[in-house]
Amino acid sequence: GFFVRGGDPDQNLVLLDEAPVYNPSHFLGFFSVFNSDAIRNVRMIKGAAPADYGGRLSSVMDVRMNEGNNREYRLNGGLGLVFSRLTFEGPIKKDTGSFIFSARRTYADVFLNFAKNKSLKDSKLYFYDFNLKANYKLGDRDRLYVSAYSGRDMLGYASEFGFDWGNTTGTLRWNHLFSDRLFLNSSLIFSSFDYKISINDDGNEVDITSGIGDVHLKEDFEYFISPRHALRFGADVIRHRFVPGKIEASEGGNVNSYKVSDKYAFESAAYVSHEYSPTDRLKLDYGLRASLFNAVGPGETFTYNESGDVLTEKHFDDNEPIESYGGLEPRFLSTFIIDSRQSVKASYARNRQYIHMLSNTTSGTPLDLWYPSTNIVGPGTSVQTSVGYFRNFRENAYETSFETYYKDLKGQVDYKNGANILLNKHVESELVFGRGWAYGAEFHLKKNTGNTTGWLSYTLSRTRRHFDDINEGRAYPSKYDRTHDLSVTGIHRKSDRWTFSATWVYHSGIAVTFPSGKYTIDGLTVNYYTERNGYRLPSYHRLDLGATWTHKKTKRYESSLNFSLYNAYGRKNAYAIFFRENEDNPDYTEAVRVSLFTFFPSITYNFSY
Repeated sequence: GFFVRGGDPDQNLVLLDEAPVYNPSHFLGFFSVFNSDAIRNVRMIKGAAPADYGGRLSSVMDVRMNEGNNREYRLNGGLGLVFSRLTFEGPIKKDTGSFIFSARRTYADVFLNFAKNKSLKDSKLYFYDFNLKANYKLGDRDRLYVSAYSGRDMLGYASEFGFDWGNTTGTLRWNHLFSDRLFLNSSLIFSSFDYKISINDDGNEVDITSGIGDVHLKEDFEYFISPRHALRFGADVIRHRFVPGKIEASEGGNVNSYKVSDKYAFESAAYVSHEYSPTDRLKLDYGLRASLFNAVGPGETFTYNESGDVLTEKHFDDNEPIESYGGLEPRFLSTFIIDSRQSVKASYARNRQYIHMLSNTTSGTPLDLWYPSTNIVGPGTSVQTSVGYFRNFRENAYETSFETYYKDLKGQVDYKNGANILLNKHVESELVFGRGWAYGAEFHLKKNTGNTTGWLSYTLSRTRRHFDDINEGRAYPSKYDRTHDLSVTGIHRKSDRWTFSATWVYHSGIAVTFPSGKYTIDGLTVNYYTERNGYRLPSYHRLDLGATWTHKKTKRYESSLNFSLYNAYGRKNAYAIFFRENEDNPDYTEAVRVSLFTFFPSITYNFSY
């Protein structure tokens, strides 16, 4: 998971050809689900997003896939120690339609076949993903696009334990040109994410599953009134299905099958925005989005007392209204060009979010639970303002920027101490609701020209949360609070054959809740917690090195070798810290650091034909 300007990971809208991607990483964040061979461009919006984007509080990452070569067939890929990939693209009909198909797979499980332990031989450890896109020109005014993605992670130990999770998306888009000024994009979108845990204990087979699925219809218009005026407007509706969790157990075992009722909702919106340039130096982009969320049956609602006991229960039939929320979301962005080298930008945005990811860990894991707004859980809202100064130097050889922001968050969701979310029918009784705020300053320097290029980014920020029922009502750091965040990247082209790169990242340790003491009752040791997020993980830093040797490059064929070293100096960054009794002295509690992926080398052979 990633987090933007004090927001939680679920507050980022991640799109692949307009389809939401609910878990955008493989191997617990080590790899992205986006295969760069299949990607045309990425648009990252961390401030005021245009009014056609909605449903999240913090940012938009809009990823668009390649459309394929419409003139000739091309094959490219790579063979590596970690994973291999292959991409094939070409025309369906020359200058009329094209396609692209791309696939990746890791194969750590292949090396397990050489293990002497039979259990290891039968284990699973890999991920795969597929990207497919095609487009076809139906006439001078119409074009049809079809794209799809499927990816899955598979972890398992012999036949005793299995854990797999993944995303599936699909987009059907029709582009119609009414005139030289008016365009329409109609999109039908499907998206789903789910996970399954399989346990086999002496013949007792148990499967635990959870997930979310969407069907989404969008209508987006663009009207170019004049060179200084452009109008965008449209509407969309999403049908959500939430699967909080279910257990499927084999007959005759000591575990019973169990299911938390699925939840359903409709999320809809209409928007209008206007791009206007009053002068050559001033550009305005402002708009308004109206959103509505309807939780519907089948399902049931509960009310609880302060102790979490059920007071009332009510059942609802198919599509029967349960609860509704809605509101207006204004957006405003202005850019003033001082001269050819410098400009100033200011923005304001109000957003609403009606679905929530319930997570009690600081790392994005597939066990996170997506949950809708209900009669108890309300929507989250954010208001963000930002101001930035941008300046280029030496005929755009260098780019610099400095931005400040402030974000106010309401309707935030957190847990009571000791909460249980997994397969909990009454998970709402474990939640508390409050507010938050975040502010910071961002500095960026980038060198664009010469044999040596690269960039430096630094952010100084604070993120706070306030809940009446947590920390005795005192504000505390969000678990995603980072005071310092620094990234330095350099790329050096030594010759036509050799290119070298290095990246160093550093950030303050994230806030965590550790026990402040312990007590013993009837021989059982219980940790004692005092302050929420009152401690910090150690600071995180890592150096990655890379080198690429171009072996052969002609008009039709190209090949290269890439050498990379992840975490070059073997820093054991803390993925998690847990506490246990010392084996030699049970009265002594020791902290144990869990680290992943220290000193990770790789070689990849790349080719393009």
